[in-house]
Formats: sequence, C-alpha cells, structure tokens
Amino acid sequence: MTTINKHEPGTICWVDLMTTDAEKAREFYKGLFEWTFAIGGPESGHYAMANLGNDHVAGLGQIGPEMKMPPAWSVYFASDDLDDTITKVKAAGGNVMMGPMDVMEEGRMAVFTDPTGAVFGVWQPKRHTGAQRIDEPGAMTWYEVNTPDAAKARDFYCSVFDLEPHKMEGGPIEYYTLHKGAKTVGGVLQMTKEWAGVPPHWMAYFAVPNTDAAAKKLTALGGKVSVPAFDTPYGRIAVVNDPTGAVFSIVQLPAKS
Repeated sequence: MTTINKHEPGTICWVDLMTTDAEKAREFYKGLFEWTFAIGGPESGHYAMANLGNDHVAGLGQIGPEMKMPPAWSVYFASDDLDDTITKVKAAGGNVMMGPMDVMEEGRMAVFTDPTGAVFGVWQPKRHTGAQRIDEPGAMTWYEVNTPDAAKARDFYCSVFDLEPHKMEGGPIEYYTLHKGAKTVGGVLQMTKEWAGVPPHWMAYFAVPNTDAAAKKLTALGGKVSVPAFDTPYGRIAVVNDPTGAVFSIVQLPAKS
C-alpha cells in the first residue's frame, strides 16, 4: 500500500458520487468496499469522505432538490491553475456547467461538458489533494469516457490536459488510451449502435479482489449487475448499479508478475 500525497496535473485525482439517497448509498458502499465515512457538516452539504483506513478514496454527496440530475459518479482531473484550465476547455470546444468555486479551504473546482456532451470535473487542490490510495481493492483504478465521437473527445482531452493518445489496435471497438508521460490517465471508447439511448459519460472503475464474488455481494446489498462479468487482458470486469441507480464498474486486476 502506498499513500499518494499529490496527483500530477492532467491526471484524474478524485471521483465522487452525487446521489438521491446518501444514507442508503453509504450503507451500500460500506458493505461492498468496506469503506468508512467521515461526514461533513451543513456547510459542506454533509458531503462525506469515503475512507480505506485513514486514507480518502472517494466522495459521496446528497443531490439537493434544486439539482436536476440523476445519481452519478463523476471524475475530476487535477489542475494547478483552474482558471487556465477553464480557458483551455473553452478554447477546445467544452462548456462550463458550474463554477469556478472555492470549496472552503479544501480546493477550487469547476464542472464541465466536453464537446461530445460528457460531464467531468476539475479540481485545484489546497488542503484536499485527491484520492490517497488507488489501484487496490476498494479504491479507484480506471476511468474512461464513453462517447459517440471518440476522435473529438480524444482531441479535446489531449488539448486541455496535455495528454498523448494511443489507439488500441485489433479490438472490436474504437478505443484510445490517454497518457501523461509514463502514466496512463484513462480511456476513450467509441459508443456504437448497441449504446443507443445512453448519453455520453465518464465511467469510474473500482478494484475488487474477485469480480464474481463482488457482483454477488453487490446484488445482496441491493445493487444490480448491468453487464455480467467478462474477461479482458486488463482484468475481469462487470458493469453495475448501486441501489440509487448510479452506474460504475468493478474490476479484478490481473495478478502482478
């Protein structure tokens, strides 16, 4: 286990869930991932930090009555200059949905849509630097934007966050990985006709020790398996819903050689 103190700008530093029933969601993720929660006061809207041990791994908040949105997981890219990132987002064809805004002494944030319609956030850290553990059971491990125009999304994220795209060859779908130096930041997936009716979105993946066992536990906790477990070169994956309807993926990572 390694504690992460800082995420490089242009990489994904945080994920959080906004949900219609925060109490139900906390119980579900506590059972699934063995998270504990530190729930903030009214000044934060009772936003909760999900922890493994003493380390922050994700956030969870309540959707207010004024917020017209379904339950959803969101990803946040790290930035050391949010105002500059906003300028780059606009220049590359994205739109500002919310912010910029200060989150007490924790950091600054804004929420955007990319040119294909997928929503994402950007976080400029102050006291809160992002996820302190990744790539282990119960923590975030992968992220991809599912979009009807993969090439446009690819070019947008590469322009805004100074990333390098690599096209995956030989697969059944058009897919790009995005890189920041030696680090793989995330993926871009071309949605096909099988995705009809599904809006563009970012998908968050959480690591689990065993995908099949986690899917069984998840169902017992009131969640739902949307896409049953399947094997890939990158791990055994299932796409699931929590009891409030938010979609995410679980993955059993390959054993390290």
